[in-house]
Amino acid sequence: MKIHLSVAYWPWYTFEEQVTLAQVADEAGLEGVWVSEAWGQDVVSILAILADRTERIGIGSALMQIPARQPTAAAMAAATIDIISGGRMRLGLGLSGPQVSEGWYGVPFERQLGRIREYVEIVRKAWAREEPLVHHGRNFKLPSEGGTGLGKPLKLMAKPVQEKLPIYIGAIGPKSVELVGEIGDGWIPAFYDPDDGAGLLERLDAGLAKSGRDRSAIDVAPTVPVAVEDDVDEARNHLRPIISFYLGGMGAKDKNFYVDLLAANGLADEAHEVQDKFLAGDRIGAAMALTPEVIDMCGVACRPGELDERMARFEAAGADSVIAIPFGSDKERTVRRLAEL
Repeated sequence: MKIHLSVAYWPWYTFEEQVTLAQVADEAGLEGVWVSEAWGQDVVSILAILADRTERIGIGSALMQIPARQPTAAAMAAATIDIISGGRMRLGLGLSGPQVSEGWYGVPFERQLGRIREYVEIVRKAWAREEPLVHHGRNFKLPSEGGTGLGKPLKLMAKPVQEKLPIYIGAIGPKSVELVGEIGDGWIPAFYDPDDGAGLLERLDAGLAKSGRDRSAIDVAPTVPVAVEDDVDEARNHLRPIISFYLGGMGAKDKNFYVDLLAANGLADEAHEVQDKFLAGDRIGAAMALTPEVIDMCGVACRPGELDERMARFEAAGADSVIAIPFGSDKERTVRRLAEL
């Protein structure tokens, strides 16, 4: 199992921390560094800088938000970063949720499985550069209909370095995970429990079977918040803000994929308590309502001597990679500890 680094997005890390941690991970020998976005720092700018300031480590988006860009814009950005990095780019895509898609980007959150399928198809066609790009789908039409009528099919002018630039998809809903198995090169689940109480690997395998593939065809790469301290309770406390934020702030009361995931793993009451406190404005209360069981399902909080065993659980569960998001009193040291594994 390969170990990667995620430097997430602001405000979890400053720009300076993102660059420093990426360089530490590059020097220490981790497999990749990944950047995400919400409704602040965008993913493309930071990836371009990290591609320029590192030498060996893979560069990836985990995740680039689908409603933020037309698929051709995502194809251009990924091809550009692949060139800057000398062929190290991995494109991770995600839908986000209705709160962000409709509230921030003004894109209706509907027909999402079809939107992912068409988006990936268009990006791959653009990278292939075999002919001018034409796509007539339900969600995307190239050239567009209406307007001046002067639109014409075009071919991407930037050629990626990699012959096959991989596409990862972030998903934790059962139908979405099945689609990932059908069309993805990699799967990035959040808050993945190695015990897989939600049965997501079964859905992934169902999608792989649809496309005539098996598990060897896809990189299973969960993102995992990690805190390593001499005291386990202190380590868990470092993970409370990000876990409570996703349960309370990344979705609406009746539409939160992370709450649904915990419910599928038998932790519905705990998840709803955190969500209710967060939505009521009590962020500290929401964070402190997280039980050790929830924290340990969503991340790795442990003592230094326990890190090997805790990370090995993901390998035993079928993960090919882990994208670790370091938190705690010494993030650089955590990155080096992960590299030693």
